[in-house]
Parts: sequence; C-alpha cells; structure tokens
Amino acid sequence: MAHKILTLTIGALTGMALTAAAAGKPDLSKIPPASTKKGVTYDKDIKAIFDASCFKCHGAEKQKGKLRLDSLAAALKGGENGKSILPGKSAESPLVQSVARLVEDDAMPPADKGKPLTKEQIGLIRAWIDQGAK
Repeated sequence: MAHKILTLTIGALTGMALTAAAAGKPDLSKIPPASTKKGVTYDKDIKAIFDASCFKCHGAEKQKGKLRLDSLAAALKGGENGKSILPGKSAESPLVQSVARLVEDDAMPPADKGKPLTKEQIGLIRAWIDQGAK
C-alpha cells in the first residue's frame, strides 16, 4: 500500500512539473548568476549594454511594446506588459528572463535583431536590479 501511495505521489509531482513547464513558466535556474560587482548603476554600467543591444527597438525613436530603456526612469516605468524590472528581484524581472532567453518567443534581442547578451552582461544587469536598480 505504501508503495502505491509513493508511486501516486511521485506521479502527481511529475505531472505538476510538466504542467508548470507546459504553462510557460521559465526555468529560473538557467539564468546566469548575478555579478559580484558592488555599486552597479544604470549610468555607469547598464546603459552601455542597453545602448548596444536594446536601443534600436526600445530607445528614443522606437519603443516596441511601449518599453523604453534609454533612461533609468523609462526603464523602471515598464511597457505595455507592465514593469520589466523588479528592483531587488532580478530573477523574477521579465527583462532578465527575456535577455537570458528563457522563453523562445520572448528572447531579447530577437535572433534577427542582434546577438544575445553574454552571461557577464546578464550577470551585471542582475546585480544592478538586485542592488535596487539605481
């Protein structure tokens, strides 16, 4: 009897995991770790990354999804899908999940628009967000 209960429990847990994956829940364990650099700021560290990879579609001239990343205030405001940066919560921030390419349909930058960000760049963005996105 105990064997049947254990089998059912394992089956139920496996089913829940498959359901979460099918529901489009990104696997946060695949995000590169945050950089250990202290005092990361938008102007000093992040703006150059966004300038090279994001401003074509999310800058002053064009704002796909009404998301603008060319100023700190605009980046923190978010776009038509809400906030993309959650200060203190980098792994939960949609921006990090997008640049880490966790969900194929939401990978940023798109394959035809630019090269993926490096693990180091994603780590720096994570550190910035975890440190309060200042």
